[in-house]
Amino acid sequence: MTGTSTAVSRLRAAADGANRWVVLVVLCLSLLLVALDATVLHVAVPAVTEDLRPSAVGLLWIVDAYPLVCASLLILFGTLGDRVGRRRVLLFGYALFGVASALAATADSAGVLIAARALLGVGGAMIMPATLSILRQVFPDRRERALAIGVWTAVAAVGAATGPVIGGFLVEHYWWGSVFLINIPLMALILPVGRWLLPESRGEDDGPWDVLGALMAAAAVLGVVLGIKRIGGGEGLLNPGTLVPLLAGAALLVLFVRRQKRRTHPLIDIAMFSRPAFTTAVGCIVLAMLALVGLELIAVQYLQLVLHLSPLETGLRLLPLTFAAMAAGATGSYTLSRVGPRRMVGWGFVLTAASVLLLTLMGQHDRPVLLTAGFVLLGFGLQSTLFGAYESMLSEAPAERAGGAAAIGETSYQLGAGLGIALLGSVMNAAYAPGLSRLHEEGVPAAAGSAASHSLGEAYQVAGRLGGPMGDLLRDTARHAFVEGLHVTLLVSAGLLLLGALAALRLPGVMDCTPVKGACREPAAKVPGQAAGPGPAGSEPHRDALPLPAKDARGHSVPRPTRREPAEATGSGRAAR
Repeated sequence: MTGTSTAVSRLRAAADGANRWVVLVVLCLSLLLVALDATVLHVAVPAVTEDLRPSAVGLLWIVDAYPLVCASLLILFGTLGDRVGRRRVLLFGYALFGVASALAATADSAGVLIAARALLGVGGAMIMPATLSILRQVFPDRRERALAIGVWTAVAAVGAATGPVIGGFLVEHYWWGSVFLINIPLMALILPVGRWLLPESRGEDDGPWDVLGALMAAAAVLGVVLGIKRIGGGEGLLNPGTLVPLLAGAALLVLFVRRQKRRTHPLIDIAMFSRPAFTTAVGCIVLAMLALVGLELIAVQYLQLVLHLSPLETGLRLLPLTFAAMAAGATGSYTLSRVGPRRMVGWGFVLTAASVLLLTLMGQHDRPVLLTAGFVLLGFGLQSTLFGAYESMLSEAPAERAGGAAAIGETSYQLGAGLGIALLGSVMNAAYAPGLSRLHEEGVPAAAGSAASHSLGEAYQVAGRLGGPMGDLLRDTARHAFVEGLHVTLLVSAGLLLLGALAALRLPGVMDCTPVKGACREPAAKVPGQAAGPGPAGSEPHRDALPLPAKDARGHSVPRPTRREPAEATGSGRAAR
């Protein structure tokens, strides 16, 4: 009892007064750790290719093994935290992240680096759901929560965009393995701080943990993405190595959903997807991350391989995207309360699509003003979209299901990042290779042309070995084909973003909240014998809302009967121990 009382006291203290903002700082540092690792390797890809010489598929695995493994295990570790304690899983994730970072830094082969990146994904899957579910718990006031989510998403953008800057500096002055060493001091700082400050909480032990369901979800995500990756590697859809994982993943996903519907105590409340706003928000997160990470990887290759910028210069060129994302996150709460989720997410997609179309004007020569304008619009638009989508998703989910909602949101985030690399990378490869098909007519050996068609980096290596006029011809042809492929990829990305803008029309038109003494709380939950609190016309009350204070005949507040705090009374997602 003493341990339970202590945990409850810490949870209440964290959710009250300025302490909850200290908790937000710790959670943002946790997210920064994960977001940095998602992009810090991007500028090191040419150096990794030169040193380890992975195949084209192997290089894709090095880059996106981390986000894909992380995405597949988020539901598993998110629900495990409900049973054994979210802070406990979070702290163990920090430790695992540090060990995997050391392994990646010392990798001497592509296989070891892929394994280390996968282990980093396991650590990330332990960290990410806890940050979002704790944020949902310690900020019950929706307007304050919107501000907290703005800070949270801005930190994610900062981590993702400064990763190339930090990575570029380290690659230029040290070696590519040093990009992983930055995780170790950050983890060493946040591990004791998190143990001291973060509240422990877990869901009610109201049923057995569905281990089989968690494994089914992980296998389903991996199967689907593996099939997509093989398509990106140039294999046909009907190839057994592609078709079998795709069908197996889809079948497991269907079985997982049916299993969750039948179980009394499911891992994920599938009923949340019956709410159009929740489903739409999840889809918007996937599309936004697909565009952000996929375009960023291609942009890094363009800056380094076409414009011949150094890794550090490449990272600095991406800084405008970071600053624009920070501005969108800082003003997101104000914007959302004024224009509502539908307009914020929809116009964010439109602005991002416009920036992508602007970037199609890039050619083989440096145009810094154009690039800066495109990256500013891209960062502001995507950050606005992510902010509105995350806030809508969390507010739509009941408090007792916040843990499951957090796992779904983070799965969407990481899955979108992995699919962006696979899908846009596949489009890029498909558009790039035909540009080299006629090299043999100019006297270039067929074997050299075939090898050069895999990637621009490999084309440069082949051209260096050929030398002379033939090598120059191969190099110029490959550079031109890459730029043409980049334009096709940007057009495809713009089309997907405009589809996201259309999907955003299903989101609520206004930020559904009721003012209480200058604050903004969600409408009161409807209980037997009591009407729901006032809210915008047609809005659906949330079960986790706080009721308005009772008033006497003179309008003064009167105390309500004592009841248990939500941390003690809620269901599987929120009870503190």
